[in-house]
Amino acid sequence: RRTVEKVNALESSVASLSDDELRLKTPAFRARLEQGETLDQLLPEAFAVVREAGKRALGMRHFNVQIMGGQVLHDHKVAEMRTGEGKTLVATLPVYLNALTGKGVHVVTVNDYLAKRDAEWMGPIYEALGMTVGVIQHDLDHAARKSAYACDVTYVTNNEVGFDYLRDNMAWSLDQMVQRELNYAIVDEVDSILIDEARTPLIISGSPEAVLGPGYRDPSHLYERFARQIMPQLERDEDYTVDEKMHAVPITEKGVAKVERLLGLQNLYDPANLEMAHQLQAALKAKELFRKDEQYVVKDGEIIIVDEFTGRLMYGRRYSDGIHQAIEAKEGIKVKSEDQTLATITFQNYFRLYKKLAGMTGTAKTEEREFREIYGLDVLSIPTNVAVRRKDADDVVYNHEDGKFRAVINEIIEMHKAGRPVLVGTRSIEKSERLSGMLGKRGIEHNVLNAKYHEKEAEIIKDAGLRGKVTIATNMAGRGVDIKLGEGVPELGGLHIIGTERHESRRIDNQLRGRSGRQGDLGSSRFYCALDDELMRIFGGERIRGIMERFKIDDDTPIEAGILTASIERAQKKVEAHHYEARKHVLEYDDVMNKQRAVVYAERRAVLEGQDLRPSLTTMFEEKARQIVEANCPDSVHPHEWDREAIVKEFDAIVRGFAKRVDVSQLEKLSKEEMVAFLAAQADQMYTEKEERFVARYKDQMDEQGLRNGLRMLERGTMLQIIDRLWIDHLYTMDSLKQGIGLRGWGQKDPRVEYEREAFDLFEDLKASIQEEFLSAMSQGEDFHL
Repeated sequence: RRTVEKVNALESSVASLSDDELRLKTPAFRARLEQGETLDQLLPEAFAVVREAGKRALGMRHFNVQIMGGQVLHDHKVAEMRTGEGKTLVATLPVYLNALTGKGVHVVTVNDYLAKRDAEWMGPIYEALGMTVGVIQHDLDHAARKSAYACDVTYVTNNEVGFDYLRDNMAWSLDQMVQRELNYAIVDEVDSILIDEARTPLIISGSPEAVLGPGYRDPSHLYERFARQIMPQLERDEDYTVDEKMHAVPITEKGVAKVERLLGLQNLYDPANLEMAHQLQAALKAKELFRKDEQYVVKDGEIIIVDEFTGRLMYGRRYSDGIHQAIEAKEGIKVKSEDQTLATITFQNYFRLYKKLAGMTGTAKTEEREFREIYGLDVLSIPTNVAVRRKDADDVVYNHEDGKFRAVINEIIEMHKAGRPVLVGTRSIEKSERLSGMLGKRGIEHNVLNAKYHEKEAEIIKDAGLRGKVTIATNMAGRGVDIKLGEGVPELGGLHIIGTERHESRRIDNQLRGRSGRQGDLGSSRFYCALDDELMRIFGGERIRGIMERFKIDDDTPIEAGILTASIERAQKKVEAHHYEARKHVLEYDDVMNKQRAVVYAERRAVLEGQDLRPSLTTMFEEKARQIVEANCPDSVHPHEWDREAIVKEFDAIVRGFAKRVDVSQLEKLSKEEMVAFLAAQADQMYTEKEERFVARYKDQMDEQGLRNGLRMLERGTMLQIIDRLWIDHLYTMDSLKQGIGLRGWGQKDPRVEYEREAFDLFEDLKASIQEEFLSAMSQGEDFHL
């Protein structure tokens, strides 16, 4: 509130500035930052300047509650603001303030349409203040991307910004990189990106043959064998059990014995059979947990995933962990080989890379604990500018889905006759199409949004508040676009929302409700449920079904009571807590990978930035010498019996020509430490002589410094190649480790502790392999050639 008072006090003096004087405020603020003032000290004046620019460029004045929202976002928090409270305008305040540092600000949103719309809509404010605005779209070329990221403010989707980060860390030169250092991001629809999408890894992949070479064996025939021969012979509840809550299909000991017999194996869980154990698990999940036309559709010989939150078809996205191949085998279509992961990161870990992060959404309070514990973000609710007047009715529950849908159709027709617009939310494409068919038969004109076309959606959803309009939409279709009421609609009671089933998350239900009653508009909402809805079936429908059977309630008679709504919300809280634990679990595993990725990417970046690797070679020679000496000179053996021949031979395998130069007799009287120093010095000397011969041979063609620079570039290029190849192999190994580690539970070991221990060992191996391959590559051959 104090900030609001300060900003308001400056309003009249800022309003008296000319357009040019207003624009000159930006360089003046930047000069003050250089002289030691902080962003916090500049905040009231900078916010007042943005408010004035908003009035002049867009005819929009930031309300007091929007100034409060801006402060919350600047303070590295999540601002919960109701639908229609102008989040897009709020963001301009902290974006401008933080862009004054010259380090760039990213405004992250959920789709290309919103990124472009917001950049074009808010752009005039920044431009009036002399700032540059860039927008990233999926089809932008490299140069355009680079210049968009170089702007003061960049609007971009979560997918694009994450993939650009991964591609930058596969680049072979600094010119190929498009992003600057990750400074400050404001994530719009922050719950959607940081919670719903948190477990979705961004993966850049390529074919395994290209990466792993000719020795790779394609496992696709095994998936087909499991689907055709093994699955039909396994009995549910006898050979395996299904736990829908945990999204798991554990196999019983009896089932293990049966699979071993069918495959002719001694022990399914022998390390040599890990691939088969992994594929068995994938086949069981594909059979029991993934249903056609719910989680996926079959289209043109492909399995297309259906996004559970939006109902959108996710072209190009594949399930990982072999699930996709197992579903292909189950549906009898060609099994595609598992692509090799070249780079990967989850949104959880990507967004934690920013120096400062903030987010905004209409619904965050229900996930407050997760924002705080995982991202260190507190959630603050910003009061609405005008009180909310929407009426939310209690849920009505039917025995079966058929009765529920008939009731929904009747309610739509009743509202339609009264002229009130209706927005109906469904959980899947299949359900929205079913409702659409029922409405068509009753002659009711309506629009269906299945969240396939963002721009078209935005147009339809804008009109969903007009008199008599009926719109059916999957959960998140048209999110980010406000529904304004048409003429005469407020007098009729505003927009009516119908939810056709409860979502697993209260937040998604609240988002649907929040489409109505924006900025003090009248409105109403009601959810229709049935006992065979997924949430009710898995969590707690039995008690209600018992009541209905006791009172002999038929399919077309609902029960409606506050106690039911409370019981449904308890079920949702259970699911939310379960999903939170699952996301936390994924993060615990991914954190191990994240630390490793940070080390490798930092090493890679240093090489790209021109790190001189010549001193590293000297260190590596010494470390390798120490390793070889320690292995061949154990303390338990008398120095006379140390295997000096083996030392020279092993060193020669890495530094070619070493055995010709060094005689075993030269090591006779040396202690371990003296041997290490002698070997390392000899190897280093050989490398120096090789460099000098190269310079002498080619000095007529190029100056000496140019030749030495060329060698340093060769060293860097070689190192990059080795890091990339071994890192890709390491990702594959880590993935296999993660998939196999769950089986450790059988051995009474904590899988996570085992994973951390083995991941540490694997990473140590990776670092040693990079060093050894680099030494070997640079020491091969007598001479360097131009």
